[in-house]
Amino acid sequence: MAESTFGRRAVNDGKFVPRLRFGGRVTTQTVERVRAFIGRLGQEPAAAATSTGANSPPVLAPAGKSAAGGGFRFYDNRQKYLLFVNTCAEKWVVAERIDLELALIRPRPPAMRVFDAGVGDGTVLARVLRSMHDRMPTVPFYVVGKEISLEDVRLALEKMPDRFCEHPATVLVMTNMYYSEAPWLHPRSLAGASGLEWHELALKGSSAAQFDRQITELQPFLAEKWTARPSATGGLAYERPVVLVIYREDHKLLLDGVRPKQGAVQADFDLVIASQPYRARAPVEFKASKVVAPLARALGPGGRLIGFHSYGHDPGLEIIQTIWPGENPFLTDRHELLKATKQALGAEARGLNFNTYADKRSIYSYQMHTLPSEISSSIGTSTLMAAWNAAVYVAQIEDQRLGEVMGNPRYLEATREVLQKHGRLWFLNESYAIWRNRFER
Repeated sequence: MAESTFGRRAVNDGKFVPRLRFGGRVTTQTVERVRAFIGRLGQEPAAAATSTGANSPPVLAPAGKSAAGGGFRFYDNRQKYLLFVNTCAEKWVVAERIDLELALIRPRPPAMRVFDAGVGDGTVLARVLRSMHDRMPTVPFYVVGKEISLEDVRLALEKMPDRFCEHPATVLVMTNMYYSEAPWLHPRSLAGASGLEWHELALKGSSAAQFDRQITELQPFLAEKWTARPSATGGLAYERPVVLVIYREDHKLLLDGVRPKQGAVQADFDLVIASQPYRARAPVEFKASKVVAPLARALGPGGRLIGFHSYGHDPGLEIIQTIWPGENPFLTDRHELLKATKQALGAEARGLNFNTYADKRSIYSYQMHTLPSEISSSIGTSTLMAAWNAAVYVAQIEDQRLGEVMGNPRYLEATREVLQKHGRLWFLNESYAIWRNRFER
């Protein structure tokens, strides 16, 4: 149900939900009215719930279902995600391929400007920042990371103290906004803009240990402010937009022209990283219009967007199809995606170049970490479970479907058969690039 509809029907106030989200108070009488409304809605017969009459409540979709395809939220299952990240080399390989693109970027004053469209646990960003320092040790860095997950933000920030120590001229910004908002650090809605939480941390000292202590002290702030709720697209949406700006206090004057100023942020990035920023099963129009097109708009002159997503056609998908014959979530390739992105951008596509690359360059593999002795006639259960987890994570299989098959040991047998057949487990991704002409804006 739309927020305004809920507010009107529950308490005769269409702005009731936004006011609550941004700290509004209510009386106990209002609370009882809301509870009574929810209770009445849940007790109405199914026939009434599906009625199209003007006075009937809207149909309520099952919890977690979305227009973007099913109830699976790819980045929200912490156990699968963390096990995948720590047992597979995807993050390493993505960072290596971004490093190749850095050679083609010529940053413009006052800084090298980077946007990470989905920081995750921070592995890719930390590795890219190391490569950037190696190539540009004296260039200031302005880095914006978008991440909705509180746990991922915590993991990413843990990796940053060393970066501030090695490259002191760094401004790091973390935000939970949408793709269409995050590059500009400004919510589109009036309610979001009025409730924006903008927090700056000027790090004191000069050692990584000192920076780590100060960043760790942000945990209560993050726990209170970095909250999210299920969105209509099957992922998460922020309850309150947050911008966290971190830099070294002893470089504050030097970075004055680099640090973002609230309400006056320009998105003209030299590098945009888009590693798995959307669900494979989402419609191509959704991926193009809601994710890739906004990121392309945020490119500055000469800026490059590097995108990565799963390709399939690998032993991981072979495991999945052994259990679910015909299953293939990888229906949109890079060619279709960039074609749809051009259409979504319309006239704004002028001045942008869309490169799908040849298969030899675009498609690449990454492996699950295993010892040579692990893949033998007798494979340990822990290795099988790690391989199964990686396969279902990449294929984005919903928990409900997993529960239906994991009561039968057949899924472990299928995993063992594929590992023994190939001697290892690998997955395929494909990459693409969009860049803006250097003299266009």
